[in-house]
Amino acid sequence: MQHNVLILDFGSQYTQLIARRVRELNIFCEIFPYNHFPSDLSSFKAVILSGSPFSVRGEDAPHPDLSQIRGKMPLLAVCYGAQYLAHFSGGEVAPSNTREYGRANLSYIKNEEDFFYGVSENSQVWMSHSDTIKALPTNGIRLASTHDVENAAYRIEGEPTFAIQFHPEVYHSTDGKKILENFLVKIAEVPQNFTPNAFVEEQVAELKEKLQNDKVVLGLSGGVDSTVAAVLLNQAIGKNLYCIFVNNGLLRKNEFESVLNQYQGMGLNVKGVDATDRFMAALEGLTDPEAKRKAIGKTFIEVFDDEAHLLTDVKWLAQGTIYPDVIESVSVKGPSATIKSHHNVGGLPDYMKLQIVEPLRMLFKDEVRRVGATLGIDPELLGRHPFPGPGLSIRILGDITKEKVRILQEVDAVFIDGLKSWGLYDKVWQAGAILLPVNSVGVMGDERTYEKVVALRAVESTDGMTADWVHLPYEFLMKVSNDIINKVKGVNRVVYDISSKPPATIEWE
Repeated sequence: MQHNVLILDFGSQYTQLIARRVRELNIFCEIFPYNHFPSDLSSFKAVILSGSPFSVRGEDAPHPDLSQIRGKMPLLAVCYGAQYLAHFSGGEVAPSNTREYGRANLSYIKNEEDFFYGVSENSQVWMSHSDTIKALPTNGIRLASTHDVENAAYRIEGEPTFAIQFHPEVYHSTDGKKILENFLVKIAEVPQNFTPNAFVEEQVAELKEKLQNDKVVLGLSGGVDSTVAAVLLNQAIGKNLYCIFVNNGLLRKNEFESVLNQYQGMGLNVKGVDATDRFMAALEGLTDPEAKRKAIGKTFIEVFDDEAHLLTDVKWLAQGTIYPDVIESVSVKGPSATIKSHHNVGGLPDYMKLQIVEPLRMLFKDEVRRVGATLGIDPELLGRHPFPGPGLSIRILGDITKEKVRILQEVDAVFIDGLKSWGLYDKVWQAGAILLPVNSVGVMGDERTYEKVVALRAVESTDGMTADWVHLPYEFLMKVSNDIINKVKGVNRVVYDISSKPPATIEWE
């Protein structure tokens, strides 16, 4: 990718958000640790420094080498970055009298500055720091203030360096995206040419060049990422792509058959493998969530390996790895950069010795969906909620049996079908049912029952890092509860999970 924007990560919780906002401007960007970025910067047209949980006054403060960047290319320093430039360039950073956190409004903006073009006074911004810039660095010119923060933004005379003490990447900063656009487009003149169509064209050409006539094997999961990766590879190499779709017995009701038919209808060279009994045997008697995950991962590798060995002369393993997987595997605390194994594969045995190809490794989830739409993939498949790799095993608390899986599949089907029929499915980021390891007393007809309890879970989120429970209509919850209890044998009580993440996780295990 040309015309890159380089984002140097100092450990901020918002770094990924910076990248997402830049990508929304149709500008390609990459995140690197502040202490381990490319030595060749020729393909980059601008640099952004992220915020950080550290203080520039601390002994352990991140201290980047900006000698190849500062004054030589457009630079935007955010929060910690702004304080870093001030502290080490003749300015003064001191503890703030009050922690500057939350919403604030710009009370002053310097006139006729491209950086604030189209941004008016009183615009809301989001602060998150305990230090503040008391004095600007050498040649610093104040560009904006809030009521509490005099030096909320500045630039350095004689070089294309800009700095802000607030976070433009969060939605609470009303004109944050506009400020990023002003810096990248008006000042740095970065072309806005990173579009789904451009990505598909470039990626297909690269895959053809890289793979030539080699054979590639891909483990399909039924999810968005592996599906888009498969269709992209299919465009590049056609029948040289061999897809394996494994049924671990823990998918949703009828999902194996319906998704397999869908894949075949898309023209993919796919083989379905029903390994339900093998997975159930591996899970027998296990109750610890991590033990269940490991058993499923190990069994998947064994099944996948058995099927891959039936193919001849395969040289590549394709994976649906996406950019958050890549970013999370790179630590800002050290120079090592190791990409973690994709959750659908979980690390392959050494003896498979396949080269890895990851066509989506530079895309965020929302970008994967847009690329999928460009490729003509069914919107219903692209719009599917995230589903955990271990499937229903981590939604069944305690040991796994075929009867428990049956019960949960039936409950899940009633819940998900209900969301769709009520027009609520697309308003929810992820939904599912959990089978609890308790029975409760109930009355059905004139008889006492002692049966299972299920919990329903529906959350709204953008990336799964944080999530809020969805306020589903009471009428809907009443209807779904009645349908589950009346239609699913073995369940007599339904509860709704109203926990947010944090402190709770989205899944129960």
